[in-house]
Amino acid sequence: MKRCIVALLAFSAVLTPFVSKAQENADPTGYVTYSLPATVIALEVDAVQEKFYAGPYARFAEKYLGIKARQNDEASYQLTSVKMTPYVEADQSRRYSVQFPKGQGNTFMTLTSQGLVSLSDGGSGEQTNWRFPTVGKGDFSDKGISSNLTSESTTLYRNDRKESAYNKVSVQQNMIVEKSLEKKAAETAQMILDIRDQRLRIVTGDTDATYSGAAMGAAIDELTRLEKEYLMLFIGYSEFQTQKMNFEVIPQPGETQMYVAFRLSDTAGLVPADNLSGKPVVMEIVPQTFADPAGASDAAKASKGAAIYYRIPAICNVKLMDGVNMLLQSRIPVYQLGRESSTPLK
Repeated sequence: MKRCIVALLAFSAVLTPFVSKAQENADPTGYVTYSLPATVIALEVDAVQEKFYAGPYARFAEKYLGIKARQNDEASYQLTSVKMTPYVEADQSRRYSVQFPKGQGNTFMTLTSQGLVSLSDGGSGEQTNWRFPTVGKGDFSDKGISSNLTSESTTLYRNDRKESAYNKVSVQQNMIVEKSLEKKAAETAQMILDIRDQRLRIVTGDTDATYSGAAMGAAIDELTRLEKEYLMLFIGYSEFQTQKMNFEVIPQPGETQMYVAFRLSDTAGLVPADNLSGKPVVMEIVPQTFADPAGASDAAKASKGAAIYYRIPAICNVKLMDGVNMLLQSRIPVYQLGRESSTPLK
């Protein structure tokens, strides 16, 4: 008996029809399902990162050269370019199914691959990997004077025994010691001043050698290069790196049309809107008012039966601001902020 029950269960399992999710979500026979369009605002943003490395002699710059220098390593970001592009995608929250009358068929409605009516089949967002800057230190190893050692004279005393007494006798001894940071800064500053003086004498002709034409230009260029290299030990140097990011804003119907598009952080650069470490860059969208169409009451009566629904986009004035400055302003159509209407299907 048990064997018979098991066999019947196995047989019924084989006969049970399998319905996939695709089949469950498929359009009913004779119906066509479509979506209303929605506008997505894509932003392509460029920012430049400046990594500043303070020179090792920065705190002596004012003393020996009379200039003020930044004394701490810093990193900062600055927006350089913002490009705004609106494109259209299917609004999955506004989907409709329509059944055409018998014998008529779908003779006038064309759908795109996204299920949109009479819209361009293009414009899908691209995914971009985040690029975070690396932390580094300034390299001043190949700059400045070559020797790191100097000679110092020190007076020592030894006890000299004469008969029954000891006398102190001075002894001169030289030792090799490392130069202090200030001493190296003073020597480098003097080399900068000597280079400037030598360049001036070449330009004015106050030298033993005669420079003319290309020789003079080459000599001046070399002295200028040396001056910049030594001066870098006081004023430091900067490295620049470009960061590119893509962001998207999807406007939602409502009274307030203010969105944080992205943020700019002093340490991480361009970050998403939900990263509170950066200063917000805000997008303000102001839709233009719609005028009531003529014959609206007749259209409402005609739409009681089967109908095709569509959206009329709102023309919006879009501004992008960082809190102080306006970065970008443009006028674009936004479908989901416009009006929905319909046309009867007969």
